[in-house]
Amino acid sequence: MDAEGGRPGAAELAVELAAARAAATDPRAAVAAIATAYAAFAERRPALYDAIFTLPVALSFASQDTPVELVRAFAELAETLRPFAGDDDLETFTETFWSGLHGQVTLMRGGRLRRDEHARRLALLVDRFTRLG
Repeated sequence: MDAEGGRPGAAELAVELAAARAAATDPRAAVAAIATAYAAFAERRPALYDAIFTLPVALSFASQDTPVELVRAFAELAETLRPFAGDDDLETFTETFWSGLHGQVTLMRGGRLRRDEHARRLALLVDRFTRLG
């Protein structure tokens, strides 16, 4: 797959994350909403999810060359998590949350996590990342 393979998917993911955040009633609900939207995107659009995050592509992450679509998706996560980052570096805090989401989605899709515990794992991740102090 070429470098363009994940860009349309990243743009779609960014839109879905923004909609989930906008529909939330408070900051904690926004974190839960983006976690759910992220996991739902991976389930509903597995080929696009793989093109963005799993398949070897020439997309650059966390650099000056990162495509704008990926930057937007990450920014939605970061802005949603901002109220809970405290003194932590927001980018690192967001990367840690994202890696937790990605790990859950990837392991579940691969049959390595119990599918029937998916909602509880997402809730646990959200609970841990939305604790203040």
